[in-house]
Amino acid sequence: DLVDRGPDSAGVIDRAIKLKKKRGHNVQFLMGNHEEVFLKACRQPDKKVARFFVRIGGEETILSYPISKKEYRDMNMEELAKRLPELVPEEHLAFLESFEDQIIIGDYLFVHAGIRPDVPLPQQEPKDLRWIRDDFLSHRGEFEKVVVYGHTISKDVIEKKSRIGIDTGAYDSGKLTAIGLEGNDRWYLQT
Repeated sequence: DLVDRGPDSAGVIDRAIKLKKKRGHNVQFLMGNHEEVFLKACRQPDKKVARFFVRIGGEETILSYPISKKEYRDMNMEELAKRLPELVPEEHLAFLESFEDQIIIGDYLFVHAGIRPDVPLPQQEPKDLRWIRDDFLSHRGEFEKVVVYGHTISKDVIEKKSRIGIDTGAYDSGKLTAIGLEGNDRWYLQT
């Protein structure tokens, strides 16, 4: 997730846009559940969507755009739903809408949350790729590819035969984890 919970989601998006535009860089981004809800809250203003967005960490995202805490706190959800599309630059929304649901590189499949077991990769539903948890995590069989995922926070990397979880909850733990892959080598970087 590039948005929610952190203190500067707007700045993170700006930085990711610059990275994507940088010449000679092949950068791809995955759509996560937080980006999905953020986009929906901005594209389809509705107080129920706005309320859900705020509940899952959207307050920090909203406050990273040009709005004061006082103005934010003085609005009801209906007013907030109408104000959100005015706060977020179109460039940010278009960039988030360009994100992919799954990225396959060699023997690895990168997704936000996981995959639906026993469903071929081309037939996976975006909602599962962004939201699934228990059915994916409890699956004991093999997957077509080694699935690298986030969405489910753990204290450290979870490495199983055909899945690798790298979400160490940076917004709360302060520990951000990345995976490095080259040939048959695999390593992790943490800050």
